[in-house]
Amino acid sequence: MQLSHFTDIGLRTIMRLAVEDEKNSRVTTKLIARQVGASEKHVAKAVSRLVELGLVQAHRGRSGGLFITAAGRGASVGELIRELEGDRDVVQCGEPNPYPLLGACRLRRILGDAKKAFYAELDRYSIEELVTSSTTGLLHLLVRPTADVSPEMKEVS
Repeated sequence: MQLSHFTDIGLRTIMRLAVEDEKNSRVTTKLIARQVGASEKHVAKAVSRLVELGLVQAHRGRSGGLFITAAGRGASVGELIRELEGDRDVVQCGEPNPYPLLGACRLRRILGDAKKAFYAELDRYSIEELVTSSTTGLLHLLVRPTADVSPEMKEVS
């Protein structure tokens, strides 16, 4: 199963916000876009959906920014992907071109079972768990604006 670009950006965005320990840090859509390698337009669209879901708060104005909520930190990875992807069938067997063997086809059921297993595995993990492992150090590198990166670090990249 391949996740959409929208879901990928949504996951990157919420992971980036989960790295932030302080509510005083100002994280903007523009900053996230630069740090996760996505367009500002795509990140803004993902942020809008994450706000709708109650996983992120967006504050406007000079001292505004984006903040992950407690619900965002505790959200199941599987549930978030379901929300961002839409919980549709892996294969479409209906209109506009109905599959003639639909009544006798086992593939649809097998793929449906595989999708349930996929989500069941992802449901075992929260967003917070994604960023408390060894990836936290790497994600913290993204937190720093490029100008703050030491010359040694620039040589590495």
